[in-house]
Amino acid sequence: MEDLMGLLKVRVVRGINLACRDTTSSDPYVVLRMGKQKLKTSVKWKDVNPVWQEDLTLSISNPLSPVKLEVYDKDRFSRDDSMGHAEFDVAPFVEEVKMDLAGLPNGLVVRTLHPCRQNCLADESNITWKDGHVIQDMILRLKNVETGEIEIQLQWVSIPGVEFK
Repeated sequence: MEDLMGLLKVRVVRGINLACRDTTSSDPYVVLRMGKQKLKTSVKWKDVNPVWQEDLTLSISNPLSPVKLEVYDKDRFSRDDSMGHAEFDVAPFVEEVKMDLAGLPNGLVVRTLHPCRQNCLADESNITWKDGHVIQDMILRLKNVETGEIEIQLQWVSIPGVEFK
């Protein structure tokens, strides 16, 4: 914990057009992994367009480690089925946090990331200075699945007494 830079609040907003893994629907939940950390959302029963609006908080020591997002279909009597996965980089986000954006106009877009083969972005992703926080909205296209996207929002949480290196 001596290398702790801060906390990354990941709001899992919603799933969009997720794959059916049961007869006509799915019971999805999201798992976030970064290093040895593993966090899960609640299960949304019988919903391929679930709305979670749940915050999961990761401790950030190494911003070069990617965050892995996996979606599963909850099964009661067998192993949960995969519904795809995605990965995203927090390094560009952390770079903007380090800039000390206080004093900039509210709602200012400070950086835009574009979808490419090296990321899972389904659309442009803006890093914005909003209400005193650095925020990044993302829609991630799930891999290894026929259909599905996950909308998330990142927000940095500074820890009093911890300085960036």
